[in-house]
Parts: sequence; structure tokens; C-alpha cells
Amino acid sequence: MKRNIVIAAVTAAALIGGGTATALATSGDDRAPERQAATTQLSNDDDRDDRDDDRDRDDDARKAASADVTASEAIASALKHTSGTVVSAELDDEDDGGKVVWTVDVLAGDNTWRSVSVDPASGKVLGSHADDEDDTAQVRAALKGSSVTAEEAAKAAAAKGVVTSVDLDEDGKDKSWEAETRKSGGAEQDWKIDLASGKVTADRADDQDDADDQD
Repeated sequence: MKRNIVIAAVTAAALIGGGTATALATSGDDRAPERQAATTQLSNDDDRDDRDDDRDRDDDARKAASADVTASEAIASALKHTSGTVVSAELDDEDDGGKVVWTVDVLAGDNTWRSVSVDPASGKVLGSHADDEDDTAQVRAALKGSSVTAEEAAKAAAAKGVVTSVDLDEDGKDKSWEAETRKSGGAEQDWKIDLASGKVTADRADDQDDADDQD
């Protein structure tokens, strides 16, 4: 009789223990779909970022291919319209409307800024408007004593590919012109142009940033 009671107790304990193990196992399985969903979401986000990067590269290639007017020519055209010092020129979508134009930023003698739009097909000035910049003194200090203009920097960088932008880097110790070029195959490269000599060197810092982004 006692033996039957003991066997019954052991069986009950085994059933309870098994039930607990089953419950724990079931609980663990319940989280598996959540982990899988999270992993899938991260993978989808990475794929979407890659597609966005591909679209950006395609857009940049399209912009470069659509420009008959070079960066230096766009700068010269902008200066005929608005006298001053060109600080940057970029081939870009006008107000994100899909129409590609050269946007040339000019610092006039009275310390006012003008943004001049230049047709990349004809070189004609399409219009201009006042711009509000807060780094006028910094720009003038960086350009003090410089013998290389934005137009000359663009011409120098053109030996490396189609120039899609040229911009003054007035920050840090080594001030310079920065230019972005694109070759016929779509490869993009960043360059630094010395403000005094016009020497063109690869911008290794931006190259490293691009490599980190790809990783």
C-alpha cells in the first residue's frame, strides 16, 4: 500500500516536472519568432539602405552625364551675372524638382551672399536669390592670401574626371578647395586643391569615410 502511494507520488512529480520543462520549452519557442522578426527587419533595413545608396550613385551619374557645361564654365557664367568671390559650385537637383542645375554660391563685395542657378546645357543664368550664410568672416579669412580661385580649382580637378562640385573647406588647419569628380564608369572620387599652388591630391579622409559607410 505504501509502495503504491510512493509510486503515485513519484509519477505525479515526474508529470509536474515534465509539465514545467514543457512550459519552459514552450516559453522559449514563443520568443523565437520575435528574434527572427527582429533579424529580418534589420536585414530589410540594410537592403533598403543599399538600394538608397545605389539610387544616389545613379542620380549622381545621371547629373554628371547631363552636364555639357563644366564646373569652371558655370562659375564663369555666374560671375558675369553676379560679381564677387565664388565659394562653391554644385551640380544638383533644383529644389528637388528633378531638374539638374549648377548652383553657384557667390560672396559679394558687400558681404552679401547670392545663389546663382546656371543651366548645365547652355551655361545661361536661370536666376539668383539672396542667401543667408553665417560664416562670411571665416570664408574671407580662409581665402586671404589665396591665389587659386574656385574656377581654377575646378579646372585643376577636371583632369581627374567630370567635376560635379567644388567647395571651400574653411575649417581646420589645412584649408583648401574640395572637389568631387565622377568618371564615365560612375566611380566617384574626392580631391583637395591647394589654395596657393593649385596642386590636386586625393582626399584620403573622405575615402576612409566612404569605406566605413560601405562596411
